[in-house]
Amino acid sequence: MPSLNDVKTLGGVGSLLTLLGIVPTAGPILAIIGLIFVLIAVKYASDILGDPRIFNNMLYAVILGIVGLVVGVVAVVAAVLKAIGLGYMSTPFSVNSASSVSVGDFAGLLGVIILGLVAVWVCFLISSIFLRRSYTELGKRLKVGLFGTGALLYLIGAALTIILVGLILIFIAEILLMVAFFSINTESPPPIQPAQQTM
Repeated sequence: MPSLNDVKTLGGVGSLLTLLGIVPTAGPILAIIGLIFVLIAVKYASDILGDPRIFNNMLYAVILGIVGLVVGVVAVVAAVLKAIGLGYMSTPFSVNSASSVSVGDFAGLLGVIILGLVAVWVCFLISSIFLRRSYTELGKRLKVGLFGTGALLYLIGAALTIILVGLILIFIAEILLMVAFFSINTESPPPIQPAQQTM
């Protein structure tokens, strides 16, 4: 049976590893490992508290985040292939010269990029809403207010990523969430409450 000490350790270490995602080369791998640790920690907390909604909301957040990432990769690949086809890139497969590209072709290329970025932003924003629900409920049940603060800041950051300043807020939010995990009181675990049935 998992304990709150497991939640504290896995969640704190996992949050720290996700922060190291900005490290060159090894960063993405550390971030993935950290995300797995955080998911396990939230699953344990959800089971201990008897509330599956905590983990379910986190799972939805992760799935939507992955969908957004896939959409972003597809958009980039599509834009690169379109640029190659239009002759913007110098490759052996280029047929047209950049000077022969029409304004309509350029607008189409720009449209693909913008559409992809908007789709990624929407997925990321909805994902952060589910993440906030999970962490807010976790914070209430464990009496750690930093979970709610960090989750709110994360949501605001996700909304502002479209102007890039949101990335700084998300980084700060991740720090707060790490501190929140390490602030969990393992001495007096909260009572298990039956999950509320939703229609």
